[in-house]
Amino acid sequence: MLALAAATGSADGQAARDPLLDPFFAPEQGDTRAVLVLNDGRVAAKRYAPGYSDANRFISWSMAKTVTAMLVGELVADGRLALDAPASVAEWRQPNDPRGAITLRHLLTMSSGLRHTEVGRPIENSDTNQVLFVGGTGDMAARAIAQPLEARPGAKYEYSSLTSIILSEIVARALTGSRDPRERAKAYRRFAEERLFRPAGIRSVVLEFDGAGTQVGGSIVHMSLPDWGRFGMLLLDGRSLAGAPVVAPDWLAFMKTPAATNPGYGGQTWLNRARPGAAVMFPDAPATVASAEGHLGQHVTVSPDSGTGRGVVVVRLGNTPDAEVKVGQRLIGRTLAEHFPRSR
Repeated sequence: MLALAAATGSADGQAARDPLLDPFFAPEQGDTRAVLVLNDGRVAAKRYAPGYSDANRFISWSMAKTVTAMLVGELVADGRLALDAPASVAEWRQPNDPRGAITLRHLLTMSSGLRHTEVGRPIENSDTNQVLFVGGTGDMAARAIAQPLEARPGAKYEYSSLTSIILSEIVARALTGSRDPRERAKAYRRFAEERLFRPAGIRSVVLEFDGAGTQVGGSIVHMSLPDWGRFGMLLLDGRSLAGAPVVAPDWLAFMKTPAATNPGYGGQTWLNRARPGAAVMFPDAPATVASAEGHLGQHVTVSPDSGTGRGVVVVRLGNTPDAEVKVGQRLIGRTLAEHFPRSR
């Protein structure tokens, strides 16, 4: 297995600059901190901005949603959760509560119908900001679960980090009946390590939890650049860098299947297809591209129909204003098209 720490020319990616990555560090890309490109599981290019190296862990922001979906899939594979059964949220099981119709599929595809506001006007009215940074940190899932419906489950797409926190809570409840925050976090962390991270060779991951022991599965996971590359291989074909199966093929196929309410979104994963009111994310790239996307320009983008063998993974980490993120997406699409045409 090729060690992902081995960059072109040096262990930290600072020397022997590959011109392939020059555009990623151009001023119009904002504050790019790290980029890794894998072709068929091998390092094609890797670079850090000054001050960053393999020793750093980088925050996921919303890329965490795709991690959470993979953990949900492990419980579905075990028969402890069911995709099209009512979600196992006891608070919604009261008589005449219409939220009882919400399924796991609805939550995974952001079509629960719950009244969640991802980006408020003004910004402090965002449910996400209120829960993550103001008054909801003690029990984020409770705030998310308590919201009423604003649409029939399955009828409307609405992106929501609180929905992903509900998914993390469902995972925790499936793993333990304890309400002790430390026990809940311990059970979640152990399951994630045993079923996802360790089989994938991911060693640097840090999961963050709220005061109730619920993993902040919509927003906060930390990994090194090489480990985000390993995660990309899971998203690419469900296998570790060495080729060991980790994510079941049928679950990965579900994650990459367009949702009924948004063809550009799958199961907590973005797809390279036109969305209502928006073009494809990665112009020029194959339609089979899928991506974990995060606030401020975090990307783990995979293309099974680019490059050679298993395909290509592009990881870009940094701090780019969200209004400018499309510039980076266009660059990823152009990079796949121009530098990694499919070799049959």
